[in-house]
Amino acid sequence: MRFTNRQEAGRSLAQALDAYTGQDCVIYALPRGGVVLGAEVANRLHAPLDLVISRKIGHPRWEEYAVCAVTEDGHLVCNKDELARLDPAWLKRSITQERAEARRRRLTYLADRPTIPVKGKTAIIVDHGVATGLTLVAALQAIRDREPAKIIVAIPVIPSSVDKQLRHYIEEIIALEVANSYLGSIGAYYDSFDPVSDAEVIALLHKQNHKTNGAT
Repeated sequence: MRFTNRQEAGRSLAQALDAYTGQDCVIYALPRGGVVLGAEVANRLHAPLDLVISRKIGHPRWEEYAVCAVTEDGHLVCNKDELARLDPAWLKRSITQERAEARRRRLTYLADRPTIPVKGKTAIIVDHGVATGLTLVAALQAIRDREPAKIIVAIPVIPSSVDKQLRHYIEEIIALEVANSYLGSIGAYYDSFDPVSDAEVIALLHKQNHKTNGAT
């Protein structure tokens, strides 16, 4: 399956989530790219849009390959096989750096807006795709601490091996494609996969927040 761009993928994902329209849900997008899809989902489901910020820690010699992921509030998930081969000092510096970047993003995107309460509700975590799954697992742990009644991961594409692993962590995964032969990168599934800027994220969050507040 291929997608023209993130907007199209988001609309298709939103349709797959139609059963949750009007229910007590909070949509959590992973910035930056996931916010484009999250906005489409939130708009169709008439649900509030928030962020869960998880940062990949890339291999020291191959940055695109995730060896760990960390959230702004300290959740850390690592590839156990790779962890044994990493320099502890390098890893400590990387964790500090990526946590700081996660906090910067929250301040930049949401300023002093409080997180949306999700206790007892359904949390729907949205991203533009999954490769290793580490950033998503870290995000899942952060959301689980907020005590939702149910967590759903909604994504356009996921490798079948990662899909199996994630099902140990959550109640439900909604994926448009579970790839047995993964193409090697999320961008390979999109015709257009340009970087999403901070300004675009801020605009999407502002627009969706205005819609949500206007409907209440």
